[in-house]
Amino acid sequence: MFDSVLVANRGEIAVRVIRALKSLGIRSVAVYSDADADALHVRMADEAVRIGPAAAGESYLSIEKIVRAAVSTGAQAIHPGYGFLAENTAFAAACAEAGIVFVGPPASAIEAMGDKIRAKLTVSAAGVPVVPGRTEEGMSDDQIVGAALEIGFPVLLKPSAGGGGKGMRLVHEESALREAIESARREARGSFGDDTLLVERFVTNPRHIEIQVLADAHGNVVHLGERECSLQRRHQKIIEEAPSPLLTPRVREAMGSAAVDAARSVGYVGAGTVEFIVDGASGDYYFMEMNTRLQVEHPVTEMVTGVDLVEWQLRVAAGEVLDLGVRLDGHAVEARVYAEDPARGFLPTGGRVLALREPTSVRVDSGLYEGLVVGSDYDPMLAKVIAHGRTREEALRRLDHALGEMVLLGVTTNIPFLRALLRDPDVRSGALDTGLVERKLAALTSAEIPDDVYVAAGLERSLEPRGEDPWDQLSGWRVGEHAWTTWRINDVDVRVRGDEVVVGAGEPVKARARRDGGDLLVGSRRYAIARDGDVLWLGHDGASWALTEAAFLVGASGGAAASGGPVKSPMPGTVLVVRAQQGAEVTAGQALFVVEAMKMEHTVTAPVDGVLAEVNVQAGQQVALDQVLALVVSHEE
Repeated sequence: MFDSVLVANRGEIAVRVIRALKSLGIRSVAVYSDADADALHVRMADEAVRIGPAAAGESYLSIEKIVRAAVSTGAQAIHPGYGFLAENTAFAAACAEAGIVFVGPPASAIEAMGDKIRAKLTVSAAGVPVVPGRTEEGMSDDQIVGAALEIGFPVLLKPSAGGGGKGMRLVHEESALREAIESARREARGSFGDDTLLVERFVTNPRHIEIQVLADAHGNVVHLGERECSLQRRHQKIIEEAPSPLLTPRVREAMGSAAVDAARSVGYVGAGTVEFIVDGASGDYYFMEMNTRLQVEHPVTEMVTGVDLVEWQLRVAAGEVLDLGVRLDGHAVEARVYAEDPARGFLPTGGRVLALREPTSVRVDSGLYEGLVVGSDYDPMLAKVIAHGRTREEALRRLDHALGEMVLLGVTTNIPFLRALLRDPDVRSGALDTGLVERKLAALTSAEIPDDVYVAAGLERSLEPRGEDPWDQLSGWRVGEHAWTTWRINDVDVRVRGDEVVVGAGEPVKARARRDGGDLLVGSRRYAIARDGDVLWLGHDGASWALTEAAFLVGASGGAAASGGPVKSPMPGTVLVVRAQQGAEVTAGQALFVVEAMKMEHTVTAPVDGVLAEVNVQAGQQVALDQVLALVVSHEE
């Protein structure tokens, strides 16, 4: 076994790997960019090396800097985690050239499976069924259009390199195809340095099921059952579970054997995942791709098998023989906590973590800590919450309860959405498919702040001390009786008089509030509280709300009101494309800008027919949330 291992990653996965290294008594070396100088994985590691500025291309994606850090610290092996360089053949080769063990498969296997076109051809030759489509190398835009027309709509455009849903586009009609190709190529080029695309038939009502495999250098390959990953948004997994409620033991064994055959076909070594798309109606399954690395959702497999996948990655990389008896025990479900706003189309958010309490009754893989600044440089995933139960129902219930216990103030997250999704009747019954979230999105999200929260905010403001003089208090106290004190909170009038509160034009409600440590108790309801300047953050049951005394306008995604006006950025990020010039005539819905943040693109459109009176940004410019990009003057004005 190794004495020292460098972890070439960041965030929760680096923390996860470092914990495994500590349990094995192996010295850990972390790397970090300037944005992560105070990160949790840096604090946990035995040694840490700065590798560059925040931009991933100059830090976590720099093969030269990471290999140099390993050599300079005496690390014998490098664990790549997932993302960044985990599936990069040049990185695996550079490790070998430097005499450092790459904790992953051989470069030849990464190359074979990392290219989706080559992967489909390879596994098809091994007898594994594949999704119908066109997978020729280097197809031009015209060839992709021709292939899509031949296959029939809807079709799915996929980058040949990379994964994680980046660069994937679902196209329902020919008129949207060329713009989708352009966007998919641009995102694939930015994420993976390769804009090669393939096109596949889109399986209707599909279920996304993947098989975990482990292989050693002595020819042994085993599978550890499946994970169901059908709950997705924008082809990005949200909730995963093991085992799948769909598979029978017979189908599990058949798919497991197909996954083992796929791994053997490329001489695989280490932990990998073979992903299948399953037709929910017929039960037919097709090879989709193989991820030649550890997966984000690997904890659910660990929970039901009792196998530490990171430990076995290290053991296999050190040359040990794989000797495992695999048995599934119970059920496990994982939820990904993202810095994003589901009510605004899952746009990335950010901010400083002001208060944090993670549940202790379940497993939490997290890189969070109080004071962490969540920016737009990296993927928006913050943590994973994983629950195990004897049954699927028990695991779902435990996960929902744990998410309700989580306190994360200062950054808007998807936790309320996750809890709503876990309680959905179809999710509870196991009637899943990859389109479920999109179909039910309106019912699963809400941008409205409950009146109870306004009541709590008004009472909290009234409790604030303002000196010892009673005339300085904010309680509405007057000689003889209390008077109403009005707070303007998020553009809503909240009136407080003693224990009476009126929200907007509503009726008075009775409520008493008091401090309890750092929390606010309003009746029997407990709120976590934190302040960031003039903003009050309240948290309850996993949800959080940012409240200010100033008027606060939540703009619609993509721009202004129906009468025209300012077109605002829906998220903090970088302007990739400017599609119209000042003075140009524009029509409602016309694409004006493409803004990118945390590896996700968002197209900003014109709100109405009119004239582009101002363009305030240019390609490559950094913009803030709700920054005015342009001004559209309606023809009716």
